[in-house]
Amino acid sequence: MTVSQTSEHRNIVAPLPSEPGPTVAGLPHSCAPAPAGDVAGTPAEGAPAKAAPPRPRARLIGIDAARGVALVGMMSVHLIPAATDAGDVSLAWLLSNGKASALFALLAGVGIAFSTGRRRPPRGLAWRAAALSLLTRAVIIAAIGLALGYVVGTGDAAVILAYYGVLFALAIPFLRLSTRGLVVAAAIAALVMPLVSYALRLELTPVPEANPTLTDLVTDPLGLLLQLTLTGVFPALVWIAYLLAGMAVGRAVLASRRVVSQITLIGLALALASSLLSMLLLTVGGRGEALRLDAVQSMDFELYQDTLTWGPSGTTPTNSPWWLVATAPHSGSPLDLAFTIGVALAVLGACLLLGRGLQPLLRPLAAGGSMTLTLYSVHLLLVAAPFPRGVLNLVVQVAVLLTFALVWNRSHLRGPLEELVWRATDAVRRKVLSSPGAHRAPTTTTGS
Repeated sequence: MTVSQTSEHRNIVAPLPSEPGPTVAGLPHSCAPAPAGDVAGTPAEGAPAKAAPPRPRARLIGIDAARGVALVGMMSVHLIPAATDAGDVSLAWLLSNGKASALFALLAGVGIAFSTGRRRPPRGLAWRAAALSLLTRAVIIAAIGLALGYVVGTGDAAVILAYYGVLFALAIPFLRLSTRGLVVAAAIAALVMPLVSYALRLELTPVPEANPTLTDLVTDPLGLLLQLTLTGVFPALVWIAYLLAGMAVGRAVLASRRVVSQITLIGLALALASSLLSMLLLTVGGRGEALRLDAVQSMDFELYQDTLTWGPSGTTPTNSPWWLVATAPHSGSPLDLAFTIGVALAVLGACLLLGRGLQPLLRPLAAGGSMTLTLYSVHLLLVAAPFPRGVLNLVVQVAVLLTFALVWNRSHLRGPLEELVWRATDAVRRKVLSSPGAHRAPTTTTGS
C-alpha cells in the first residue's frame, strides 16, 4: 500500500445544580442542558426555541475544545502529506492519523450520554423518545454524508458521516446502560468485534474503496450496509467501541476534577499499556516474523511495510491473524482500539482540565467544536475544490472556519446544519413525550 492509498488523509452537560461555576460569555456550550449544540455525532436534548441561550460552565468548555481538536486533526490528515521529503511519517500524520477520527467518535458517545439523561439513563417513555430522536438524527446525518459522497472523491477524503449514522442507530440498545455497563460493553466490543470482523471478511471479496452515495442506497443497499458496518474506512461494528467508551464517559461526573483526572490517567495508561503489549507480542513473542511471513505471501514487502507504518484503510488485512496484535494506525485491531481510546480519553481529560482556567485560549477551538457538523461538511467541500494541499491550505481553512464559528456563535445557539438536525430531532422527541398517556409513564429526560 502506497502512502497515497492509506485511509484517513483521503477522508477525515448538563451542569450539576449544586456546583455553580464561571461562564464564557457569548459562547454557547454544546453540552449545555437545553437547548444544546447539536454537532456531528453529538445529539443533544433541546428546550423550546424561545428559551434564552444557556451559558456554559467554563469547566466543561473543554468538551467542545476537544471536538475542535478532533476536527483540526482530521483536517490536517486530509491536507498534509503522510510522508516528509525524507520518507518519514509527517508530524501531522504521527499526531492525528487514526487518533483524530477516534476522538471524534468517542466524543459522539459523550454527546449521546448528555442528551439521554447524563448520569441517569433513560427509562420508559424517555427511552422511547431518546431512541426515536437518535434514530432520526442517524438518518439525517447519514443522508448528509451520502450526499457529500457525490462531491468528495475517494482521493480527497473518506466521509465519516454515513458511518456515524449507522453508529447512532447501533447505540440505541445501549442507552439504558449505566456507566459500569457501558465500560464493560466497550471493552467487550473492542476485544470481540475486531475478531468478528476479521472472520467475516475472510469470506468477502475485497471491493474498491469509494465514498458511499445516496445512489448506492438504491442500487446496492446490501453492499452499502456491508461497507458501512464491516469493510469501509470507519466500520461501525468495530467503531461501536469508541461510541460506547464515550457514552461511559458522558455518564460520569465530568464537573469533578478528581473524576476528570482519573479519566486522563486511565487514558494515558491504556494507550501506553496497549502499545507496549503490541510491541512485546511482535518482538519477544516472535509474532512479528510470523506476521511478515504470512503477509508477504499475498502482498509485496513494500506494501506490507507501508501498512504497518501508515496503516490500512480502516480494517486489518486478512492475510495473517497476527495483524490483530499490531497497532498499525487506523487498523481497527483490538490493541489499536485500546490505544486510540486511551489517547482520546487523555486528550478529552486534558481539555476538560485546561478548560477550568484557560477558557479564553480554548475559546476558538470550543467555538469550532460546537458546530462540527457544519464545519466538517464545509471542510470536505473545500478539500474537493482544486486548491493545492499543504500547510498553507490547512492554516487558511482552520483560520476561516474557526473565525466563522466565533462570529456565528455570537448570535446563534447552533451552527446552520446543527439547527436543521436539532429541529427535526426535537420535533420527534416532543411528539413522543406528548403522546397520550405520556404523563403516566416513568421518564428520565434530564441529567443531574
